[in-house]
Amino acid sequence: MRSFKHWSVRFLCCLIAITPAVGHALDREDDVVIARSLTAMLRAARTVVSRNQALINDPAIGDKGLSGKKVLADALVIYKETTQVDPKSIPAGSRHARLLRAQQDAIVEVIDANQSTLNQNGVAFKGFIPSTVARLINEAFAKRASEDAVVKVTAPEPLIRNRKSRPDEWEARTIRDKLLAADWPKNQAVSDTVSNQGREAFRFASPEYYAPSCLSCHGGPKGQIDVTGYPKEGASEGDLGGVISVTLFR
Repeated sequence: MRSFKHWSVRFLCCLIAITPAVGHALDREDDVVIARSLTAMLRAARTVVSRNQALINDPAIGDKGLSGKKVLADALVIYKETTQVDPKSIPAGSRHARLLRAQQDAIVEVIDANQSTLNQNGVAFKGFIPSTVARLINEAFAKRASEDAVVKVTAPEPLIRNRKSRPDEWEARTIRDKLLAADWPKNQAVSDTVSNQGREAFRFASPEYYAPSCLSCHGGPKGQIDVTGYPKEGASEGDLGGVISVTLFR
């Protein structure tokens, strides 16, 4: 009996000792899933706007039929295709479900708030481009979830066009030391647990590379003014052009 009690106490002590580590590992797994999910949804919404640029910038068409509800519906199709996950399958009430819902609401808010711009007659280029829409979505998301999470699109410092998108210390270091490294695997994200704004936070950075459709504004010749009024960067297809950064506070 004494031996059994002794073994039980030792087992309990071991269990207590490993439980925090196991818990942190599970938390990290959940954080990765949530960060990837928020990244995928933002990309999906941005893709919808990108695919509809010709329609958005057609001066002869008034109502484009791109309501917030329509854009979200199209984004959800892309999200499901890229993640193989139906948002409805995410447990209701979970942190993941709450944050993804907040992001979807932000998408609808931004599109609906800009209907007068989208549907303006007689104006071709309206400036309602994917990068602008992504920033507006992230700002609307922050109003709903900034105590729990922050989503941001940033880039290497020389590529920043909007001061609000400047990388913070962790993002700048991650971009410089990892994502821009010659041997860094293409599309591989970076994650870490750090102190952020005085709180423990899970940080996640997903690289984005210039596609052919990006080069009309970001390609060559370097220095030429693009349609948005900024000088082109002289980038090539496949160059690192941006980073979606997700912060999940604990």
